[in-house]
Amino acid sequence: MARTITVTGMSCEGCEQNVEDALQALDGVTQVSANHEAESVELSTDDDVEDEYIHAAIEDAGYEIDG
Repeated sequence: MARTITVTGMSCEGCEQNVEDALQALDGVTQVSANHEAESVELSTDDDVEDEYIHAAIEDAGYEIDG
């Protein structure tokens, strides 16, 4: 399942890597691409991965979900 999430607080490529690493560590996440300039993360997951699981990983990495 493809998803796009608006993430605030990313200000550089290091931030992108932090978010990507946090999400890639989750079971069921197959692909991640973060873009600090667009304030977005595009990812592909298995169908059974819950949004709350993804949002918690992003927030635990120190960033915020917008929306």
